[in-house]
Amino acid sequence: MPESTILSNQRIESSALFRWLMLIFVSIAMFGNYYIYDSIAPVFDLLSKQLGYTDQQLGLLYSIYSIAAIIVLLIGGVIIDRFGTKKSVMVFAVICLFAAILSAISSEYWMMLSGRFLLGIGAEPLVVAVTTALAKWFKGKELSFAFGINLLIARLGSVSADWSPSFARSLYTNWQDPLWLACFIAGLSVAGAFLYWVLENKSEKKYSLGEVSETEKLELKNLYKFSRSYWYIVALCVVFYSTVFPFRAFAIKYFIEAHGLSREAGGALNSVLPLAAGIATPLFGLLVDKIGKRSLFMAIGSVILLPLFLVVTYLPPGPDISLTVPFLGSYTWPLTLIIVMLLLGVAFSMIPAIMWPSVAYIVDQKRLGSGYSLMTLCQQVGMAIIPWLIGFTNDAFVAGSENPDGYAPGMWIFTALASLGLLFSFLLYKTETGPTAHGLETITTKTGVSK
Repeated sequence: MPESTILSNQRIESSALFRWLMLIFVSIAMFGNYYIYDSIAPVFDLLSKQLGYTDQQLGLLYSIYSIAAIIVLLIGGVIIDRFGTKKSVMVFAVICLFAAILSAISSEYWMMLSGRFLLGIGAEPLVVAVTTALAKWFKGKELSFAFGINLLIARLGSVSADWSPSFARSLYTNWQDPLWLACFIAGLSVAGAFLYWVLENKSEKKYSLGEVSETEKLELKNLYKFSRSYWYIVALCVVFYSTVFPFRAFAIKYFIEAHGLSREAGGALNSVLPLAAGIATPLFGLLVDKIGKRSLFMAIGSVILLPLFLVVTYLPPGPDISLTVPFLGSYTWPLTLIIVMLLLGVAFSMIPAIMWPSVAYIVDQKRLGSGYSLMTLCQQVGMAIIPWLIGFTNDAFVAGSENPDGYAPGMWIFTALASLGLLFSFLLYKTETGPTAHGLETITTKTGVSK
């Protein structure tokens, strides 16, 4: 019998302090991942003015990420299954670091595009590897709470990228220095991954860890077995993320050129979405767990989302509101923009908080991995198309500071997508209140089963 087998019987449970220390390190890796992804948006206008990039090229910087993510998702969890979490987290964090360097090192568009593609190759598997690591350390313990804290820390990476024009104001005289800052953040991400590797390597002979089942692979031949409710949720997922994330990508540039905001004010306003999601998403999750009505709440979120892009385009800006944020500075925003972004933050928190867990009520447990893999794949397909389409539309209508009205057609595209989201959420609600319901409206923590 191998020595490791004998020793496994003598291993003890890890302490809570040790588990949460591991959580912090893998979350630092995720923080850097999210920061790099969003670091490009605050320099969109600089890339346009200093390097002559078109909006179509800017949109493709986000689209190429999703194309790379699709390739990785089709591979599935093979790499993580084979090499384990500690090596996978480290390797993918290093890939993200090299991606950030490629994006910052040259003004050549193909080089930056290559960096964003490489980021998609590294970032999406990093999320899967971190999720798997958390399952290994927290399974049977504080798993849901650990996932929530991890997501909160990760989204603070997006918030920090939006705030960077304020706390790193001196860097934003050119397009390159802010991207070198992203490389530094990526280095911190690698440091977090390395510390996780070192600690887990030392703990494997001491602590008893949870066993994580093999990652289920996506089986395209069984797609017809998913129910209508599942496909309505997938469709809602596609149009929702294809609306919100491309809008975030262009939002700072749009705020600067169409509404006259400073880069600092535009970035701070854009940070409302990830900040709200990090805080409010768990709260909405707790709410629907208590009262049910999941498809109804998704429909309500879709209703909230529908008019916002037309409101921000056509309604008067309203009076200016000034606010001082400690350590960052003072900002002035039109009231209409504040209201729109707050409501967008509500929708951005409400729909994902309910949508992703709802799949577990609709898909059989043994096929849940395939269900989530397919849903994520479809989501990335939408996000690969729409950023490029928005950039193409902005260029076609000569959107810019001299022609703010040129942004209106892109806002109509977002509105059309939001309309589809409302349609799919209504169809889901109609199905879940009918004879083929899966219990999305009725299952609560009190009932445990549908009524």
